[in-house]
Amino acid sequence: MSGRSPAFRVLSHVTPDSPEKPPKLSARETWRALYRHFRPHRGVVALGALFTLVGAATGLAQPLAAKALVDRLGGGDSVAGILVVLTGLVVLGTAIESVGAYILERTAESVVLAARRSLIGRLLRLRLPEVERTQPGDLMSRVTSDTTLLRAVTTQSVVSAVSGGLTFLATVVLMGLMDAVLLGVTLGVIVLIGGAVTLVMPKIAQATARSQEAVGTISTALERAFGAFRTVKASGAEQREAAVVQDAAQEAWRHGVRSAKWQAVAWSSVGLAVQVSFLAVLGIGGARVASGAISISTLVAFLLFLFYLIDPVSRLVEAASQYQVGSAAIARIVQAERLEIEDTQDGDEVPKGEAAASVVFEDVTFRYREGLPYVHHGVSFEVPGPGMTAFVGPSGAGKTTVFGLIERFYEATGGRVLVDGKDVLEWPLANLRGAIGYVEQDAPVLAGTLRENLLFAAPDATEADIEDVLVRARLDALVERLPDGLETVVGHRGSKLSGGERQRVAIARALLRKPRLLLLDEATSQLDAVNELALRDVVAEVSREVTVLVVAHRLSTVTLADRIVVMDAGRVRAVGTHAELVAGDPLYGELAATQFLATAPAATGIRAAVTGT
Repeated sequence: MSGRSPAFRVLSHVTPDSPEKPPKLSARETWRALYRHFRPHRGVVALGALFTLVGAATGLAQPLAAKALVDRLGGGDSVAGILVVLTGLVVLGTAIESVGAYILERTAESVVLAARRSLIGRLLRLRLPEVERTQPGDLMSRVTSDTTLLRAVTTQSVVSAVSGGLTFLATVVLMGLMDAVLLGVTLGVIVLIGGAVTLVMPKIAQATARSQEAVGTISTALERAFGAFRTVKASGAEQREAAVVQDAAQEAWRHGVRSAKWQAVAWSSVGLAVQVSFLAVLGIGGARVASGAISISTLVAFLLFLFYLIDPVSRLVEAASQYQVGSAAIARIVQAERLEIEDTQDGDEVPKGEAAASVVFEDVTFRYREGLPYVHHGVSFEVPGPGMTAFVGPSGAGKTTVFGLIERFYEATGGRVLVDGKDVLEWPLANLRGAIGYVEQDAPVLAGTLRENLLFAAPDATEADIEDVLVRARLDALVERLPDGLETVVGHRGSKLSGGERQRVAIARALLRKPRLLLLDEATSQLDAVNELALRDVVAEVSREVTVLVVAHRLSTVTLADRIVVMDAGRVRAVGTHAELVAGDPLYGELAATQFLATAPAATGIRAAVTGT
């Protein structure tokens, strides 16, 4: 924790739901995960490796051609042919390696694309509890940042390791054939310095992992600020939020610099090994030339091989460095892949126009996760379709959780939730949710056009369907006022719409789905009296053919219901009509009276009218 500013520590640790540290993967698990991304592209990578090896082979021939050139110069023979061959080898080797490099770069981008597609598909199918335990910004960084680090480790590092290793072995063999003594000197220096390089490799992985965690924190901080942008401005918190993001950026920089430092040590060690080897070979080789043990041309060719050895050794160091960087990224990707997802495989096509759905809760208990208190304590009720059922009760009574259990956002800890007499756990999710229209409390509107938002839950709806639902949700006048009509961009989270307009868009979206079960969670809380009255009539009309469940705090909505379920502290305390509950349930009578008092300035006599006292 040392070195982190207070703002960074607050963002990282104030909540128990902050992201977990990436799992520590063994080398075998890391290779298995990397190979899973590499496997679909192994044929193309092999082709790129072949081009790289052929290019390397042409390079290996150059010192031999240079040796022949020196021998001919010493003998006074013509060197024109050798020069042509040497030039041809240089040009051919460069061209072949360029083709191989393009193949590998293209394949690397394909690896990143495939990883992003796979990860995006999984993240959008995460179970809701998993999303609620994880910072969205951190999940986004897994897709955008961590996958980018795969591009090198799954292609270039593999080819660098293979081609570098084979080229290194071939070079060593040729150097050994020329002079075993000089080869021993060279390998002694390389092994000594190479041993030191291996010690810094884990430090590269550690620094990269921490840098990626900080990048995830940057995404989390920005997502939080933009998600409540007006609140940030109204609270005068711009500088404080900027400090949080800047501290996270500083943390990423610090660990990035640390990783770069150790990589620089690894890279400079390659040059150091070759330079020390060169000096040693030059001194010892010169002595061997003077003694007649080897010819001057052999020493020249050996020195050329020595300089050529820089490339394969550099490739091996590069492969090791990229592996360390990639292993840090793959650990974070694996962590995201291990999050529990929903089985959203399509079931049978959901028939339209079927009878209204029925809902039954049988002694349902529920808590959001182990260790937290129960939200539901043996909740039981029956809702036959069609008709409207209202859920009322104090805040925290568990009303919204009822909808979450019906939609299977969560699964009951005990008891059963039945839709059409069938446990929701036995329904294919696509079928279950395809029969339900759901309007959430905050009526979310997505960035995009108004048309895209309306069609979000019913992409196959016709223009006639859209026009009908616009009129029913009282959005037709709004569409006429908008500059581009249905094609008007509504802004991030519908920022260009009022709260009431967003609620009407959400209701229209749910109606356009033509559901058999409609869930409305305080869906008219932000509407003015005129629009609320109109939409109440729409909901009442819909409830003649569809089962409608409403969480409502306005008595004007509740009194329209065919039945009312009163909840308190996670239990159902009463079920009945408005008149029955006013007479028989003290809590409901109190809630009803409070609603009257809240909605009418003349309170005198109203409580008596409601309670009969």
